[in-house]
Amino acid sequence: MTVALQYTVRTDVGLIRDGNEDSASAGPHLLAIADGMGGHAAGEVASGVAIATLAPLDADTAGTDMLQSLADAIAQANESLRQITVAEPTTAGMGTTLTAMLWSGDQVALCHIGDSRAYLLRDGQLTQITHDHTLVQSLVDEGQLTPEAAAVHPQRSLVVRALQSSV
Repeated sequence: MTVALQYTVRTDVGLIRDGNEDSASAGPHLLAIADGMGGHAAGEVASGVAIATLAPLDADTAGTDMLQSLADAIAQANESLRQITVAEPTTAGMGTTLTAMLWSGDQVALCHIGDSRAYLLRDGQLTQITHDHTLVQSLVDEGQLTPEAAAVHPQRSLVVRALQSSV
């Protein structure tokens, strides 16, 4: 059986910022979205580097360890961000979230860092398949905050895990 996907990528600048720091790739074997961390130095650079580093994976990956391929690409993107910051210190602190799916035949690999979500739409039912790496999600996980309170919490966008130049 072969995995059949229908997908779309949508991005929006939002209500607060003037610029969009998102980057995406959608191809026959790779779907990826990276959201440069708003308000941080060079978030658009970080998201662009992440997607550009993953883009070569969009080939027939039959017979490869797709999770390892994603992990290697993420490590390479992380090193590229570090090198950019060494060369240009004004980019220190740049970062991006990243959610990517790689597939071949009936095999699918998914990586997720941050709060750019992946959902599954099946039989008209939308289900979130990634887990946010945010402060409020960790508080929900620990039972200190309800999901309803998390939705309006003033720090609901505070990401605790991301692809960054300093990590």
